[in-house]
Amino acid sequence: RSHLHAAGHICVLKNAFLYESPAEIADLTSTDKFDAALAIHLYKGGRLLQGSRIPFGIIFGGTDVNEDVKSEEKHRVMGAVLEEARFAVAFTVEMKELAAAEWPEARKKIYVQTQGIKTTPSETFDWYRFLERADIPTDTDRLHLFLLICGLRRVKDPLYLVEVFSDWHRKDPSVHLGIIGPAVDPLFTREVKEKVKRAPGVHLLQELPQDDLHAAVKRCFALVNSSTSEGMSAAILEAMDLDVPVLARNIPGNAAIIKHKETGLLFSNPQEFVVLSKSLMNDPIMEKEIITRAKDYVKKHHSWESERKTYQNLVLRL
Repeated sequence: RSHLHAAGHICVLKNAFLYESPAEIADLTSTDKFDAALAIHLYKGGRLLQGSRIPFGIIFGGTDVNEDVKSEEKHRVMGAVLEEARFAVAFTVEMKELAAAEWPEARKKIYVQTQGIKTTPSETFDWYRFLERADIPTDTDRLHLFLLICGLRRVKDPLYLVEVFSDWHRKDPSVHLGIIGPAVDPLFTREVKEKVKRAPGVHLLQELPQDDLHAAVKRCFALVNSSTSEGMSAAILEAMDLDVPVLARNIPGNAAIIKHKETGLLFSNPQEFVVLSKSLMNDPIMEKEIITRAKDYVKKHHSWESERKTYQNLVLRL
């Protein structure tokens, strides 16, 4: 939105989950005299723009191209939406290729633009109070806090490491895993709460405003991502920008932005996660090199300015 405001457009954000059907969006666009629309996620956002009276573009989310294509009905809807869209944006070349394989006639209108990253850690964030509220020991000389940032839903698989992490914590009480993010799926959130309650060393943390979250990431030992499917994780890129090492599950979306042992560490199972985490804790030189290379990578490939230019140009096509 700030990119589009900067170009002189008026841009209104709406949550796709609050709408049921294209008819409701049609009402909205005609009542408020909108000129164009931009939907995030080909299915969740895109399906609401089917048959739209105004021109629109699409930004792929990740689960649309990775997961939703497996459902025949969603595949049909997404194909129809893509046909009507003026353009689509994929975060990676791989994601563009996946989409083009499903809908070859759309290839020409799919642009690749990585996510731009800008971190804004709060100066006034109270780290000790944050730890106290989470029941994490505040003896921070010894503390190794791993942060897993994700909306609580199955595709993010926040429970993937809970058991092995707890076992590790019993042997080394300095290691803690904090899971933080919105309760996207209420049923699954209950399951996470239950499991975490019985897992020493693992904590479900209160959601934080973005500036505070960035400040918390900056102070933690490492950022963790254990998703089964990922478009392009902003949390990973933000951690890289904040000089924090990343341990991520080895899936295509994560491997597209992390080179193993160069800009981060990729694990294929929970046991390997522990082995790699220990190596990171015991090798400050490797840790420093990973942090430096990751920061350079983000500066070079995830510039906020070039993202701005792309979206400003694309919106002119609408």
